[in-house]
Order: sequence, then structure tokens, then C-alpha cells
Amino acid sequence: QLQASGGGLVQAGGSLRLSCVASVGTFSTYAMGWFRQAPGKEREFVAAISWSGGSTLYADSVKGRFTISRDGAKTTVYLQMNSLKPEDTAVYYCATKSGSLPSMVSQGYRYWGQGTLVTVSS
Repeated sequence: QLQASGGGLVQAGGSLRLSCVASVGTFSTYAMGWFRQAPGKEREFVAAISWSGGSTLYADSVKGRFTISRDGAKTTVYLQMNSLKPEDTAVYYCATKSGSLPSMVSQGYRYWGQGTLVTVSS
């Protein structure tokens, strides 16, 4: 089970940090990722991180603004979002996939959190 939190309303240029806690029931080793879905649009990849935390992937639209990380216990993943834009407005979902390597492909992720809403005002 995954529990995402940290969403909210922020002005353009502001920052938010999302958190996602993975409880028992996920894979023994797993990469974690963040995806988002804006109203009327398909879910899209945002960022992902390997089991070790040493490998990360980012969508081009968030490179240089967002940073994904995970804690030492590897049960929590964070998404630090800086320089937010109105187009970042979406419901953000965290997910886990078996294996240590991250992926941009949503179909590879087995467990999904409930989502947390991020709204960026202009």
C-alpha cells in the first residue's frame, strides 16, 4: 500500500514537497515513481528512482525543477517540486515496481497510491 501526501495550492514559482510511504505488501526490492494526471489528459510520467536511490529518471518537462529522492529505509519517496508552473497542476500518484531499476512506463508499476492534488495558480 502506498500513501501519498504533500499536495496543495501554491502560486506559480513556488515549491511543494510530495511524500509517499510504502507499507508492507510491496515487493522486496522496488523502484518508485511519480506520475501525474491533469484534468482531461492522460496520466504521464514525472520522475522515478531506483531501489538504491543511485539512478533517477525525469520527464523533460520537469528536469531541473523537480528532484526525486528516497529515504535510507527505502520506504519513503519524495518529490521536491520547485519553480512550479500552472501546467504542473495535476493529481500526482506514486507507484512501485518490482526490481531495482526505475522506469518511465506506467504499465511496469504494480502498486499505486491514491494520489495527491497539486494546484498551481498563475
